[in-house]
Amino acid sequence: MHAQDLAVEQAVTEDVVTVDIDLPGHVQETLADYLEIRVTECRGLDPAFAEAARKLARFVLDGGKRIRPTFAWWGWRAAGGSAEGPQATAMLRAASSLELIQACALMHDDLIDASDTRRGNPTVHVEFAERHRSEHWDGSARRFGTAAAVLLGDLALTWADDMMRSAGLPNDSMVRALQPWQSMRTEVLAGQYLDILGQARGDESPASALRIDELKAASYTVERPLQFGAEIGGADRATLTALSRFGADLGVAFQLRDDLLGVFGDPEITGKPAGDDLREGKRTLLVAEAFTRARQLGDDESLGVLSSVLGDMELTTARVRQAREVFERLGAVRAVEERISELTEEAMSTLRNTDLPEPAATRLAELAIAVTDRNA
Repeated sequence: MHAQDLAVEQAVTEDVVTVDIDLPGHVQETLADYLEIRVTECRGLDPAFAEAARKLARFVLDGGKRIRPTFAWWGWRAAGGSAEGPQATAMLRAASSLELIQACALMHDDLIDASDTRRGNPTVHVEFAERHRSEHWDGSARRFGTAAAVLLGDLALTWADDMMRSAGLPNDSMVRALQPWQSMRTEVLAGQYLDILGQARGDESPASALRIDELKAASYTVERPLQFGAEIGGADRATLTALSRFGADLGVAFQLRDDLLGVFGDPEITGKPAGDDLREGKRTLLVAEAFTRARQLGDDESLGVLSSVLGDMELTTARVRQAREVFERLGAVRAVEERISELTEEAMSTLRNTDLPEPAATRLAELAIAVTDRNA
């Protein structure tokens, strides 16, 4: 079966889908069905390419909290979309396609950051480089791994577009969905570029860190997925405006929590080594606050620690602990925690002052807590 026939086939065989109860499970099943079809198509091109495509499918299916499809789904429900029936089935497919954009972003992000692990496993570029070495192929194993990760990330992005457009959405819904869909993809790349530009320039300003968070995380993770679902559901302007405001605040809070986890998180939970963001030299708000406060205090010792740990790919656990102590002592951690609380409360206030239908209103409030919880 060709991928473009998937929506038609499933619409016939799956008349009713109720998604609210187990959204991640439904997303997983939807992705598995779609990816199986695409990998099968790749076998007709070449078995070696099909093997690489299978690794992409495994990468997508082996992990992730399905945050972006979740917000897209509840944007749909906030617009009055049903939890069951053919339209819900089409919406589920469209929402699930966001996970393929996420796969592209993660593969390329790991490559840019020279990360060795993702979700406790070797990153894509590392896995392909290791395959090159084990097979004793010609040329550079590192370059082969880099090229494979770029190409599979591109394939994931291509399939995301294919999956969304073949989801079975009505034409008017598709037209409305294209604006947030297009904006989201451009904004996340803009945020990624500003991220590496900030690292190259050594930009330690809080304003720069927040702008990256707005583009790379808030828009892409929460705001645009909410808009995407709401536009498909035909939401009115007031609902779209409220969801955008809610998503912008919550998305930044989500990223700030992720930044803290990048330094203080448990590797068993995050799937990445402790302090990986420091090794990668990321200029997060946590880092920006620490530099600003250290300069205001004339604390040369702390400035020396901060400067030495950022971008040190050989950073030891002991040095990570030392950096953590500096962040705590300077009050940078407290400042970020306070900002997370402020943004989360602003998002919740938007919800309280917006007349959204149930269960969307309650579920979005629960999600706001879940994605910013320090223990999540």
